[in-house]
Amino acid sequence: MSDAVIPGKIADKVETPFRRFVSEFAESKVALGALVVFIIITLLAIFAPWITPQNPYDLAELDIMDGRMEPGTVGGAGFTYWLGTDDQGRDMLSGIIYGLRISLTVGAGSALIACLIGASLGLLAAYAGGRTDSVIMRLVDLQLSFPTILAALMILAFLGKGIMNVVIALVLVEWAYYARTVRGTALVERRREYIEAAQCLALPTHRVLFRHLLPNCLPPLIVVGTMQVARAIALEATLSFLGLGVPITEPSLGLLIANGYEYMLSGKYWISFYPGIALLITIVSINLVGDQLRDVLNPRLKK
Repeated sequence: MSDAVIPGKIADKVETPFRRFVSEFAESKVALGALVVFIIITLLAIFAPWITPQNPYDLAELDIMDGRMEPGTVGGAGFTYWLGTDDQGRDMLSGIIYGLRISLTVGAGSALIACLIGASLGLLAAYAGGRTDSVIMRLVDLQLSFPTILAALMILAFLGKGIMNVVIALVLVEWAYYARTVRGTALVERRREYIEAAQCLALPTHRVLFRHLLPNCLPPLIVVGTMQVARAIALEATLSFLGLGVPITEPSLGLLIANGYEYMLSGKYWISFYPGIALLITIVSINLVGDQLRDVLNPRLKK
């Protein structure tokens, strides 16, 4: 009998790119665990209003008499503060989960906008070349020559506090990373036959850029985007800790850490400690996922 493949079994024998990607990503148990942790963190942030015992932004639910209670103490409202309370009587567990919403929203939102701007400019620079390429890359070099945190502080000193202002500041200091990454990949891709064929067919520039060139620049862009989300979350936390980030009425993890900093020496460690642990876990999980994505999408970088 011949070794013919049964038609019903063809799907089992053919390894699709998605299956290959999933299997290679799952080779790292650490990265897989980090992905699970990040998914749990994201779900907690999304469903915060339904799973937290207290809305830390609602002044009617706060009791100043419950301020700075130790972890595990039962408050006047009748429920247990498993992670303690801050100086305003805010449940730290609820504050951390709500803080994750703001940190993830600012980090992911700024990274997405910066990616759209930077990727578009990087594609244009690589495809157009000449003076356009020179102007865009000089702007990129100028942006990258400034320390990121210093540039963000200067922008927020001008714009003022606010979630939207923080997003704008992070976009202005992050777009250059995407532009440089995409330009480097696009310079290689633009010399390939499919781009020359598209040019011979006189296709519109925007179609060549976004329908043909951009999809082949996605692997490094995905890796950089993942890393920049973690970087944006860390930057937002730093800016909020310094008092130039989100307003005090909507505290992120960085502002929660800042609120408890003055009580560290008096033994009220939990006010800063637990938000700091949540911030650390979030950033580390994203970075571990990004490291594995880099190895899977570019096998030459594997150790």
